[in-house]
Amino acid sequence: MIRFASLGSGSRGNALLVQSGRTRLLIDCGFGPRALAQRLARLGVVPEQIDAVLLTHEHSDHVAGVAALAKRFSCPVYASAGTRRALARRQIAVPCLEDIEGTADFVIQDLQIRPYAVPHDAEQPTQFVVSAEGLSLGVLTDAGHVTASMRDALQGCAGLMLEFNHDAAMLAHGPYPASLKARIGGGLGHLENRVAAELLCALRGDDLQVVLAAHLSETNNDPAHVSASLARALADTPTAWQIATQQVGSDWMELRPK
Repeated sequence: MIRFASLGSGSRGNALLVQSGRTRLLIDCGFGPRALAQRLARLGVVPEQIDAVLLTHEHSDHVAGVAALAKRFSCPVYASAGTRRALARRQIAVPCLEDIEGTADFVIQDLQIRPYAVPHDAEQPTQFVVSAEGLSLGVLTDAGHVTASMRDALQGCAGLMLEFNHDAAMLAHGPYPASLKARIGGGLGHLENRVAAELLCALRGDDLQVVLAAHLSETNNDPAHVSASLARALADTPTAWQIATQQVGSDWMELRPK
């Protein structure tokens, strides 16, 4: 079994907890020590139980708490070489930092990790497929558009955490300056609801058990829009879904062998 839960998802902090057997893994750590402990406690976990952290990229909403976590608990942190360089330029000293070798698989205790590249305005952004016991969880946030290699990486996953960042009309008519709108909606920005739903339609199938919609903009999206997109994309399937919030995250979601 694999289970996973968001600790919070959005522009003010991101972290995803993944567990299989005794292994507990964080994907990103965008919350400081106190907030991280509080959010983990809701799920019955304490920070010292985290076995490793995977970083997707260097933006602060994904890395704000990782240095403190690694330093206090000697927790290994895995990141692409580009992300490591970007952290160094920002003078963020992360102990126990280990390079991810491109898209090569590696193992963290009970979990197999497959990195894959995504288009985003970071130095070497990387997303992940996490596998155990014949089950795979695909994670995709912070990508400006969908590539064939991204679809291939996520094909056949039993679970997905998928970015539904913004509604195109809300972004266009919203309060952001033109330059920020162009960044968010551009090819190195974030996934729009329609694009995410189209990808989900391409990935849906008998293997897909659960979907977690994530990284919703609090200004340029509406959970009701995302709910409608999920309902349409997953119509006539048994796939369960949740929407991760910035304030709370999500409940545990479980992947089980069929």
